[in-house]
Amino acid sequence: MSQPALACVERYFQALAAGDSDGVLECVTDHVAHHESDGEVTVGKAALAEHLTARQRHFSERIEALQIWLDESGTRAAAEFVIHGAYRVRAEGLPPAHGQRYVSPAGAFFTLEGDRIARIITHFHHTHWLAQVEGRVEA
Repeated sequence: MSQPALACVERYFQALAAGDSDGVLECVTDHVAHHESDGEVTVGKAALAEHLTARQRHFSERIEALQIWLDESGTRAAAEFVIHGAYRVRAEGLPPAHGQRYVSPAGAFFTLEGDRIARIITHFHHTHWLAQVEGRVEA
């Protein structure tokens, strides 16, 4: 198992959990591609920085039950976790925000280049998350 690759993914989640966008950006390549559950893809550090800023403005989240796996080559990793959050400020295309709480199991897949992340694929059950935000099911 590649210790630099594992440490990179761990630092990514630590920075993400701390709301440290600069720390997240230190973990990725200049050409990083970030794929979201809704199909949106951001490419490059600048686009990822904008995405992180928007997420921090609209949502307050913490990550729990984090588990990380790394393949033997050190070029692929996966993580499973649970997001506990609150929807604070309305985001375009979403319902009005008034502090709705949500709990969402999630996963992420990583492609690593050396000790940096080149691709992130994040997945969570978007329909269930939206039902929680809309108040149709409890968090």
